[in-house]
Amino acid sequence: HKLYVGSCENIEKRFEMHKAGNGARFTKQNTPQEIIHYEAFPKRADAMKRGAQIKKWSLAKKEALIAGDVNQLRELSIFNDHSEHQ
Repeated sequence: HKLYVGSCENIEKRFEMHKAGNGARFTKQNTPQEIIHYEAFPKRADAMKRGAQIKKWSLAKKEALIAGDVNQLRELSIFNDHSEHQ
C-alpha cells in the first residue's frame, strides 16, 4: 500500500479535494481511501517541517507512527542512525 504525507489548514476539505482528483500529483494517481493519521500544529512552518521529516521515513517507520508504536519508532530510528553512519 501507499501512504500520502501532506499538510493543509482544513483536513476534511483537503481530503475531499484529493478524493475528487484535485491537488497533489500523488493523489491524482492514487485516490485516497481514508485519513489514518494526522497531527495538528499551531504554525504552518512547524507542520511543513514535520511533513518533510516524515516523508523521508521508511514505510515501516510511518506504519509504526500510525500504530502509535513508540518502541518500534525508537528501534527504527536507532537502526537508521547506525546504518547512515557506516
